[in-house]
Amino acid sequence: MQFLFFRALRAHTVLLLASMILFTTGCEDEDHDDHDHDEGHTDADGFLLEDEGGSQIYKEFKGAVEGAITLSVGDTLELSVHFLDDDGNEIEHDEEEHEGEEHEEEEGELKVSENDSNIAIVEAEEHEEGEEEHHGMAIHIIGVSAGSTSFKVQLMHEGHADYTSANNVPVTVN
Repeated sequence: MQFLFFRALRAHTVLLLASMILFTTGCEDEDHDDHDHDEGHTDADGFLLEDEGGSQIYKEFKGAVEGAITLSVGDTLELSVHFLDDDGNEIEHDEEEHEGEEHEEEEGELKVSENDSNIAIVEAEEHEEGEEEHHGMAIHIIGVSAGSTSFKVQLMHEGHADYTSANNVPVTVN
C-alpha cells in the first residue's frame, strides 16, 4: 500500500514540475515577443540611400544589393537613409506620434561602421535640437583619397541594433 502511494505521488510531482516548466517557458517567450514588437522598434528588411535629388544610389533588400557609391576626392555626398519593410516599402514614421523629445528616442539612431577613413569619411548626420524641417536620417560621405572602402549601416535603439545591413555598402573614391 505504501508503495502505491509513493508511486502516485511521484507521478503527480512529475506532472506538476512539467506544467511549471512549460508555464515558465511560455511566459518568457511572450515577454520576448512583446519586446520585439514594442513601439519604437523598427522591423526593417532593408534600406535605400537617396541623393539630395531623390535618386536611388544604393539599395539593400533582404540581402539583395543594387548600386554603388562613387565620388571624387574632396567631394561630399549627402545621402538620406530610408528603411524598408517586408514588402520593400519605406517605413514611415507617424509625425503626430513623434512630437517633441520622444521623436529622436523612438526613431532610433543611425550608426555607420567598418569603413577606411583614409579613403572616405562616412558619418551619420546628427540632428540639432529643435531642427524640424529634416525628418529622417542621413549620412555624409567625404572623399579623402583615391581607392575603395565600404561601410555597414545600423539602426540603433535603446543600446541594440534593430537593423544591421547584411552587406557592406561599397564606396569608390576617384
